Amino acid sequence: MTSVSGEAWFADPALVRVLALLNSDGGEARVAGGAVRNSLMGLPVADVDIATTLRPEVVVERAKEAGIKAVPTGIEHGTVTLVIEGKPFEVTTLRRDISTDGRHAEVAFGTDWRADAERRDLTINALYADAGGAVIDLVGGLPDIESRTVRFIGDAGTRIAEDHLRILRFFRFFALYGSGRPDADGLKACARAKGSLGKLSAERVWSETKKLLVAPDPGRALLWMRQAGVLTEILPETEKWGIDAIPGLIHAEKAFDWKPDPMLRLAAMVPADRDRLKALAERLRLSKAEAAVLDHWAAAPEIAPKLAETAFERLLYRSGVQGLTMRLKLALASARARGLGDPEALAFAGLCQRLLARAEKWHRPTFPLNGADVLAAGVPAGPKVGAVLGAIEEAWVAGNFHDGRANLLARLAAMAKEELSTP
Repeated sequence: MTSVSGEAWFADPALVRVLALLNSDGGEARVAGGAVRNSLMGLPVADVDIATTLRPEVVVERAKEAGIKAVPTGIEHGTVTLVIEGKPFEVTTLRRDISTDGRHAEVAFGTDWRADAERRDLTINALYADAGGAVIDLVGGLPDIESRTVRFIGDAGTRIAEDHLRILRFFRFFALYGSGRPDADGLKACARAKGSLGKLSAERVWSETKKLLVAPDPGRALLWMRQAGVLTEILPETEKWGIDAIPGLIHAEKAFDWKPDPMLRLAAMVPADRDRLKALAERLRLSKAEAAVLDHWAAAPEIAPKLAETAFERLLYRSGVQGLTMRLKLALASARARGLGDPEALAFAGLCQRLLARAEKWHRPTFPLNGADVLAAGVPAGPKVGAVLGAIEEAWVAGNFHDGRANLLARLAAMAKEELSTP
């Protein structure tokens, strides 16, 4: 018998308490989904979700009687979050679908474990563990765990028709848990239904895409998404640009211990075109911060193969650290991918590493003058103030920030005199 009873997370006193509460007086509760899946695959378990035969209002009532905080996070869909010593457990009443439209589902609460399992998306996500730790498989998930097969429950097309977002979830879970080729039926169903992704909200599409992009290695999933036409459907900007840079980026991340960055990985797949990236950000409803990341990257200059480090500091001042760091990381990843047998690529990779180290330690110097200084020098208020200040700052940057305030004031006085003498 397959069991998770020996796992540390399963022995957590808070979880034991919740299961005991929900399994008393005719109720039944089981750990459901991700915690069971990850435990069987030897992966870390973060959140522990629970399925129960009890209706949500009964869950709330029992929790209050036991002195447990109950938060109605999605009570209309049967979900209540129980919090013990700051640790949340999402408890959801067993459900069956009454109707679905690809975006939303109308559900009815019930007590049928098989009906609850069969309404889920993938076999590996529909496993339960009872209060004793015994794993209950009603949809063939255990063999798929063993073979690392990501497969829809029942008919793949039907599952996708119920919720179009499952197309992207199929590839995300393949990136995280799959091996070999994707399940053929699932892949075909995703290819046939790719046009339905346009019916989803942009926020849901981007959220799921972003989750895929932070997988340890999304390369194979992205390849199959491109093959199925799904990648072009959600990111048409990648159509001619492609995903060829992704494998080199993944290798560089591992070599230099870079944390997976979804925005850097996205940048590796799209052209550095500010207008197109602005349109992408608006279409997928990226946050202002995310849109700014892409814009800073696209606006930053490419790294020249023999860029001097002093010149690099001037670039940092003018373009900012964020965009140039992204440029450097992508350039370094590309150079390393070409490196074997290419001395120039190896030399460029070394330069990129040095410049990255410099960027990490760089602090933007403060320009010693301001508009008040220009006015005090006698330049009349108006556009000339900005023009004079900008010219002096540009000369200060070109001199690698060496001039102090006294020298700059002397230069300002000379410029102001010239400006005032000009008719």
